Amino acid sequence: MRNSRSHPASYHDGELAAQGRAGFRESADHLRPIISETLPRGADGFLADLRLLVVGAAASDGRMWASMLYGQPGFLRVLGPRELSIGARLPDADPLAAALAAPALVGTVAVDLPNRRRLRINGRTTPVPDGLRLTVDQAYGNCPKYIQRREPRTAVPTGSTPRVAASSELLPEQRRMIDTADTFFIASAASAGDADASHRGGNPGFVRTPSPQRVRWPDYEGNSMLMTLGNLTVNPAASLLFVDWQAGTTLHMTGTAEIDWSARAAAGMPGAERTVDFQVAEVVQIDHPHGALIWSAPQYSRFNPPVAPAPPTSGR
Repeated sequence: MRNSRSHPASYHDGELAAQGRAGFRESADHLRPIISETLPRGADGFLADLRLLVVGAAASDGRMWASMLYGQPGFLRVLGPRELSIGARLPDADPLAAALAAPALVGTVAVDLPNRRRLRINGRTTPVPDGLRLTVDQAYGNCPKYIQRREPRTAVPTGSTPRVAASSELLPEQRRMIDTADTFFIASAASAGDADASHRGGNPGFVRTPSPQRVRWPDYEGNSMLMTLGNLTVNPAASLLFVDWQAGTTLHMTGTAEIDWSARAAAGMPGAERTVDFQVAEVVQIDHPHGALIWSAPQYSRFNPPVAPAPPTSGR
């Protein structure tokens, strides 16, 4: 089923192409042993403390979506070296809910915001009465770069009614949310459907919306494996997820992403090694999502590059 790579610890053709384009083939090869088809030692304790899990997958029409699952500590439970219990489900209005109601190829990233830690777990989910079971195909840790430290304060009141709004482009208030964000998540997939979810962070303003249909961000120095960019090299379908950490609102976008490898584009964004442009196809905003958390103000990562002033927008 997962046939885009010969082995979970190998790189697929898109990843190899992106690594070669960036000059990272040797360093990426050195890091390949950290990728495993089993959960790393200590994953049970790490996951047991978490309150959220970001998940990305393709809907039945092939479009990618990224969403967030919330729960009390213990909602993520290791059942074995290759099996994880996720004691949460998405509300029906979530753009990923229908896809996860059946077996699905998923990419997930478990993020410990208070301690700046993250673990990527990719595999296959099966719906069960209390949530999901995830069979692990690929797991590996990431460095703490660009994670803003936040502490959970409270949850959105359980009596709140989620409010969902969909559109074909970004509204002015949604563009302001993105243009001032310090964190977002991206879901992508290889040509055979193997999904991945990843974290992106920077100082407020590192993401820009040149128009209501476009989002652009710098690709900063990372681990050199270029798994997200490798997916985009062979399959441009992607999804972005932004969170209002002090209100609980989530902003989901599906569309396509294109890597700009030119030095000219990177020069306009301090710290960028390359840039990525996202073309918006659909936007879904969910206010007051069930279980969403309200978080403290951020402590920005010391690795965040400075942000250049944004150019004027069209005002739409």
